[in-house]
Amino acid sequence: MGKVSKMANIKTNAMRILEQMKIEYNGITYNSNDGKIDGVSVSEKIGKDPKFVYKTLVVQGHSNTIYVFLLPVKEELDLKKAAKAAGEKSVEMIHVKDLLKFTGYIRGGCSPIGMKKDYKTFIDISALEIDKIIVSGGKIGVQIEMETSKLIQVCHGEIVDLTIK
Repeated sequence: MGKVSKMANIKTNAMRILEQMKIEYNGITYNSNDGKIDGVSVSEKIGKDPKFVYKTLVVQGHSNTIYVFLLPVKEELDLKKAAKAAGEKSVEMIHVKDLLKFTGYIRGGCSPIGMKKDYKTFIDISALEIDKIIVSGGKIGVQIEMETSKLIQVCHGEIVDLTIK
């Protein structure tokens, strides 16, 4: 199951879900004491190319529906493309203070796996170019590396072009 490197005592909800589904993953920890928890900093701390490390963004549509978008940490979400993918007139990022209320997670530890509700999830098309993807493990200082196809399956992700070109 989950190979937990140097973190035998850390088990997040996202990891429990993957284990229940019998999906292999690799748990990766990093030191967050310096406060640098943005995706690019995290990719540097774990020694992985940023093209493999994806951030989880949560937006609210014009209809008040919540959506989840996954894209490489160095990229920026194109809100027009996001709205089109979600079938909304417009979308906007939810306030950081509302993240816990909607997802059960906090900024820097928001995993696309195991949110409070099963929100419609969109994954940037660039994910099709990589075999393994790294996302937040559901806690600051914890990342999960897994097969991209398995993440798409777990999140019921729809692949779309989401980034500003």
